[in-house]
Order: sequence, then structure tokens, then C-alpha cells
Amino acid sequence: MRITSLFLLCAAGVACAHNPAPTPAASPSTSAPSSSATAGATASATSGRDSAGKPGIGALSLPNANPFPSTYVPFPSHTTLIRNATIMTAAGPTMQNASILLRDGKIVAVGTSVTAPADAVVIDGTGKYVTPGIIDVHSHLGVYAAPGGGGLNDGNEATNPNTSYVWAEHSVWPQDPQFPRILAGGVTTVQILPGSANLFGGRSAILKVVPSRTVQGMKFPGAKYGVKMACGENPKRVYASRGPSTRMGNVAGYRTAYIQAAEYRRKWDEWNANHKGPPPARDLGQETLAEVLRGDILPQMHCYRADEMAQMLDVAKEFGFKIRAFHHAVEAYKIADLLRENGTGAAMWADWGGFKEEAMDGIRANIALVDAAGAKAMIHSDDPSGSQRLNQEVAKAMYAGRAAGINVTEDEAVKWMTINPAWALELDDKIGSLEPGKDADVVLWSGDPFSVYTKAEKVWIDGAMLFNRDDPAQNWRTDFDLGYVKGETR
Repeated sequence: MRITSLFLLCAAGVACAHNPAPTPAASPSTSAPSSSATAGATASATSGRDSAGKPGIGALSLPNANPFPSTYVPFPSHTTLIRNATIMTAAGPTMQNASILLRDGKIVAVGTSVTAPADAVVIDGTGKYVTPGIIDVHSHLGVYAAPGGGGLNDGNEATNPNTSYVWAEHSVWPQDPQFPRILAGGVTTVQILPGSANLFGGRSAILKVVPSRTVQGMKFPGAKYGVKMACGENPKRVYASRGPSTRMGNVAGYRTAYIQAAEYRRKWDEWNANHKGPPPARDLGQETLAEVLRGDILPQMHCYRADEMAQMLDVAKEFGFKIRAFHHAVEAYKIADLLRENGTGAAMWADWGGFKEEAMDGIRANIALVDAAGAKAMIHSDDPSGSQRLNQEVAKAMYAGRAAGINVTEDEAVKWMTINPAWALELDDKIGSLEPGKDADVVLWSGDPFSVYTKAEKVWIDGAMLFNRDDPAQNWRTDFDLGYVKGETR
């Protein structure tokens, strides 16, 4: 299976027909447009009024509207059986000498007595490990694309404390060569977030790590949007001269924005219920925050200090929504009980800390302590290199927990990079564990994934092998990797 530069080859119109692997399978389709998008499709896209004079596409603010739906379609796959492997399911105890069967993009069976159908490709996993695909819930790939520089610096709309009106997917560059690199590290799903300059940075994009010419071709079908919020030193520093310049100013900014969003939601809910009179004016930022209040968008909040996280839990209660997870969260261990009681997770580094004042109290046992308290603990990267080695980051956090006297098992630690981040994205019913019926996002490791010597050998997404370390020529390469391709230009 050759997965090379889609943009170069398909845009030239010469190679796609001779290169079937990058062409998504014709079925099954998992990207049906939302009902709101379907309804809007009958309206005029230019006048804002349909033929009957009613408000049309672009004129209405509908709950959970998605004008940019996923067009992702799984790549072609083979029925595959991996046998004789050590399988870490993230749903139960590790299985020894076990097998996992993938068919039609799904996990069909996992266990010690799974047999191969006649049409299956059989892979011997003797001495190797299998885990769910890793999920990185905090990444800026595509919005800060490699090789870097101002021309690819699209992650922070640092022009207003509240830029909830921007969407990360409109900055994501699908040709970012960092995408195939995290795939080679076992990452199969990634949340791309705007940066942390603002109180509200904008909407996140949840992507499958697959080659595509468009970001919509990478979007995880059915995934809820997140909204990036940030507290602490970043917005204080960026808006020091314009305000808010203090932590109390930050909190006032969140509260003011949600007061306005509640009023916006009320107006639109009333109008959508009776359609009397002209519709209220649309406001992209208010739409995002109104969806937070409706529970359709998940707040993902950059926050370091325990006291600030506790205050934000109170702000969320005031307006009736839940913060899904605090990101960076270096002091999460101080409020692990509050996180558990409020149903809020913590996405953390293994050992980052001390690089600014609000990160001074970071400790290496942070993840283990949060986990031990019963809160949802997970690893995240916030870094393109770290995202390639999240299994090693989890290993560091696991051993730090043990050094602190916490009995962290590998069965628990594997959840920090799989099912717990899947929960943070509200996708834990689809990905994050190896159970029948879930998406076949699977990694075959050369050995124990918590060894520094181990590498991801093969990675499947929806049952399609999209990375094979044994056959580099067949793997996904971007234009950056290809360079000048002799004979392919015109």
C-alpha cells in the first residue's frame, strides 16, 4: 500500500488513478451531513433567503449546526488477524498469547481462542504487544505546521481576549509533515486546538491521522467540537496593555462572555421554537459559547494552578456547563478530589514544569496521583516531538507514580494514552479500547510499549494499515518529504 503525497499527485490529476491506496473506500460512508446542513442545502447560499423568502443558509443559528461536515471515509482494509501477541485492551487485564481480529473497519474479536477466517491476513505477534491507537488531546499540528516560520504560524488569533468565533480547522494544513510522524508513533486520533493567548481561543478540530487533501477529509465523523479556553499567565501577558491584565480580569471576561451567550441562546431558542418575526442576528462567537451551554461543545481549558482550576469549576457551575478537561494542569494533584467530584478530567505532561511561575509546583507523580484519586487522568503532548513518543511519556509518569509509592500497573497506565483521552473527547464509545464493535484503530508494537527501545511497527486506522515500519516506501509521505519529484511535474 503506497500512501504518498495526496496533494501533489491528486492535484496534478495524474497519479490518483494509478495509486489506489490513498483513495478512500467507497463504503461504508460515515459522514452523512447533519440534519441542519441538509435543511440548509435547500436554501439560497447567496441571498440568505430561500425561494419562499424565508431565512436560508448562512442566516440561521441552529443548535449543533455543522456547515463543514466530515468527508472522511475509511481507507481500504483487509480482514486481519494478529495472533500470539500480548494485548493491552485498556478495558481489562492484559491478555497473553492472544489474538485480535479486525474486519470491515471494526474490532470483531479479542481473546485467546480467536481463529482466522479464510480471507484473513495473519500477522504473527509473537514477542510483540498490541494496544489501542494513541489519542493526543492537545496538539497544534497543522495550525503550527512544519517547517515553521511566520507563514505557517496560524494557531493563535491573538487579536481579542475572546476569539470564540475562530475554528482551528480553518487553519489546519493537511500537508503538515508532522502528521505522518505522529502516526509512526502510534497516534491515530488527535485534537487540534487553537493557541492559549486568549480567554477563548476558538473551536478545536478532532482528526483521524490520515492523509487527505482537505481537513474535512481528516475530521472524525460525529466528534463534538471543543472550545479552547485559557487561564493564567498567557492571557495576562498577551493582553497586559489592553486588558484583562489580571486573573480577576480573566474571570470577569469568562463570566461576561457566558452572560452574553446565555442571552444569545435564549433569543435563538425562542425564535427556533416559533419562527415569529425576523431571526436574531448571527454571531459566530456567541454561537460557539451557546453550544457550550447546550452541551454540544466540550470546554478544553489550559490551566496550570490548582486555585484557578477550582475557580473555573465554580464558573462552570454558575452557568450550568462542565469543563471536560483541564490541559497542562501541573497542579491537578492538589485538587484531584474536586476533579473527580465535578466529572472533569486532567490532561498532563509526564515531567514538564518550572518553565514559568505558574508551572513551578509541577511534580512527576501528578498523573498517578490524579488517577489514584479516581479522576480521569491522561497524557497530552502540546508538542510535535512529544506526540511521537507519548508511550514513553506515559512510561515516565508510570514509574514516577511507583517511585511515589502508588501501585500503578501497566493496565492502568495504558488508559492514560487511550481510553481516558477518548473520554475527554466524548469518543470513548468508538475508540480508546480494544473491544468488539469499536473502530479498528490499533497499534502493533515491537515490544513492551513502555520500553524506550520499543517502536510502533504497524498502525491501523479503521482496519486499514496506514503505517508499516517494515515497508517505508509504502508509507504516507507529504510534499515536504518528497521534495522535487523528477518526472511528476508539468
